Amino acid sequence: GSGMTGGFAYVLDQDNSFVDRVNHELVEIQRISGEAMEAYRNHLQHVLDEYVQETNSEWGRNLSENLDDYLRRFWLVKPKAASLKSLLASTLGSPQ
Repeated sequence: GSGMTGGFAYVLDQDNSFVDRVNHELVEIQRISGEAMEAYRNHLQHVLDEYVQETNSEWGRNLSENLDDYLRRFWLVKPKAASLKSLLASTLGSPQ
């Protein structure tokens, strides 16, 4: 989270060790589940689909096609000062 200035990241935590390695003073983490996080789930799906299209990655394709199976292992990481409600809107509004 060091150096994050208003953005956010998705982290795939395959070995359940991420929570212990996060600097909780600087960032907040949240699972991407539930109705309130549906827009982030859709965004993650879009990011994975774009990645697969650009790289033809088999691992990326596996994640994309089976996202519902992997979703419980993903974390959304954001700076503490950032509002969860405005993060996605500002990301979608900025050129990539």
